[in-house]
Amino acid sequence: MDYKVIGDSCCDYTPELKADPHFSIVPLTLEIGSYSVIDDENFDQLDFIKRLKESSEGAKTACPSPEAYKKAIEDSDSDEIYIITISEHLSGSYQSAVIGQQMYEEEHPESTKKIKVFNTNTATAGELNLCLTLQELKNEGKTFDEVVSYMTDKIDVMQIYFVLESLENLRKNGRLSAVKSFLASALNIKPVMTAIGGIIQKLDQQRGLNKAIKRMVQLAVERAGGPEKTKHMLLTITHVNNLERAEYVKEELLKLASFRRIVISNTMGVATVYAEDGGIVIAL
Repeated sequence: MDYKVIGDSCCDYTPELKADPHFSIVPLTLEIGSYSVIDDENFDQLDFIKRLKESSEGAKTACPSPEAYKKAIEDSDSDEIYIITISEHLSGSYQSAVIGQQMYEEEHPESTKKIKVFNTNTATAGELNLCLTLQELKNEGKTFDEVVSYMTDKIDVMQIYFVLESLENLRKNGRLSAVKSFLASALNIKPVMTAIGGIIQKLDQQRGLNKAIKRMVQLAVERAGGPEKTKHMLLTITHVNNLERAEYVKEELLKLASFRRIVISNTMGVATVYAEDGGIVIAL
C-alpha cells in the first residue's frame, strides 16, 4: 500500500524528505508583531532571524486550521496517512489535525483511507526522528497497524535534549524574567533542557555553550542506556542556522557512543522561533 506522511512545519524535514513525494507539510504561521509569514518552502530563515533580533516583541506561532489538515488528507491519493505534529503542549497543531481528520471522515464516509494522528509530545529533531523512523518502517513493508504500534511505543520512550544560544525570545514572550535573562546573559549561563511528556524541563546548566553541549551529550548517552543501547538508535540533530555547531555535536556524541544512524537538518520557522539563532536540538 502507498502511504503519506503529513507533517506540520516543525518536522524540520531534510532536503531528501522534502523531495520525497511520500512527505508533505501543513505549515504554521509565524508572527513578530504585525509581521507574519507562512512557514512553508518559501520561508527565509536569515531574514526571519534578522527581524527577530531587531524586534522588541517576541515571535509567536499560529497553528494550521483543521481545514488545512482536512485538505491535505483530501489531496492525498494514499491508502495510509500518518500525521506528525508538534507537542500539544507547545501548539494547537495536534488538536487541529485531530479535528481535520474528523471533518474529513464526516464528509467522506465512503473513504477507506487509514488515518493516524500522532500525539508526539516532541518537536523539531524529535518530529524528524519519527518521520525518518516511519519511512524506514514502510520501506521494510510494515503494515498500517504495525507502524502505528511501533511509532506509539517509540514516542513513549524517545528523548529530546537542547541547548539554546539565546534566551531573548523567551524573555520577550514573558516566559523568562528580565532578571533571569540578564543574569544568564551576563554570566554566559547556558541551560541544558529536555522535554518529558511534552513539558520542557531544565536538567543542568553550564557556563559557556561548548560546556553545555558536552553536558547535553553526556546526559543523552547516559539516559539512553549507554553505548550498548545507543548503537541500535537513530539519532537526529536539528540546528538553527549553524551546521558547524551541529557537526560539533555529532563529533562529541561519537566520542562517547556509536549510533545506527545520525541525521542532521536545519530548522524551518517554528523551531527557529523556539530555539533561536544557533540553537541545537537532539533526539534519540
